[in-house]
Amino acid sequence: MRYAARISRAQEAMASAGVDALLLSVGADLPYFTGYAAPQLERLTMAVIPEEGRATLVVPRLEAMKVTDVDAFDIVAWDETDDPVAIVTRLAGGAGEVAIGDHTWATFVLALQESMAGCRFRNASDLTSAIRVIKDDEEIRLLAEAGAAADRVAARLADARFSGQSENTLAGRVRAMCEEEGHDKGWDPIIASGPNGASPHHGAGERLITSGDVVVVDFGGTVGGYHADTTRTFSVGTPTGEVAEAYAVLVEAQDAGVVAAVVGATGEQVDRAARVVIEEAGRGGLFIHRTGHGIGLDIHEDPYIVEGNTSPLAAGMAFTVEPGLYAAGSWGMRIEDVVVATEDGPRRLNQSSRDLVVVA
Repeated sequence: MRYAARISRAQEAMASAGVDALLLSVGADLPYFTGYAAPQLERLTMAVIPEEGRATLVVPRLEAMKVTDVDAFDIVAWDETDDPVAIVTRLAGGAGEVAIGDHTWATFVLALQESMAGCRFRNASDLTSAIRVIKDDEEIRLLAEAGAAADRVAARLADARFSGQSENTLAGRVRAMCEEEGHDKGWDPIIASGPNGASPHHGAGERLITSGDVVVVDFGGTVGGYHADTTRTFSVGTPTGEVAEAYAVLVEAQDAGVVAAVVGATGEQVDRAARVVIEEAGRGGLFIHRTGHGIGLDIHEDPYIVEGNTSPLAAGMAFTVEPGLYAAGSWGMRIEDVVVATEDGPRRLNQSSRDLVVVA
């Protein structure tokens, strides 16, 4: 029933938008509407959802046995000598306007455009994002479970030894901890030590972590396909006065962003609430990215917590609040929690300490 209801909502959106067929291949839209996450293969998997009638999942025969929840749609399993593009074209039934999954391989998009000459193509996210952005109770439960596992990792890191470890070594330990604490799969964490911390998306390298370093640890994994995404900052030894003062500003800014994330507030208002604290402290130039992003089956999705996003938050929207400060050549720091907007106010899904934790 879950996927049938989601497909029905998609069809209602299609009818309103004048879309005749929704074509979903690899990416998070496919498992959201069908429960099946297609592997990244050169063989086409595609859900064909017509504006009216029953949906069909076109899947390579050698993968078809992996599709387990089939009440909401039919399956067409294609053989190695079949043409899956022709099958999708037939199922789309002469559609005049098609919305195609944003992550569909270009080779299949081009082949479908040739096969469906005269059909107008648009991004599926124009329709699907508005549906996926509101999480149901089960989705929030999975996000909360993922967040709780991340909190247990953060608690373990507070007792870990950082000094003398390479960033890569610590990254491997963090990824393993994520899976030990309940994530189905941990993703490669950001471990950014000392001057590397000034690069928000620094990839862990061979730099040895040493006494005096500030270390940004951005980590997480998935539970039932839903992501945790948490950042905590650590000081190897007692932090300098400059670092301690900057971190106090960051704590205030992150808290202000969370408090502002009420139903009806816009993404840019939440961004502004965090940013103004940093600007008033004279450190505005050190905050160089948006305040947050939506999270769910994709680690980055709507709603984006950024200047220019004037769409109001609604109950059930899940997103990060993660201001950071980055001093080029010296240090970086970031605090990140997943937050859900509710009618009772913002709900943090992360409860681990947001202090600047001093480690050995």
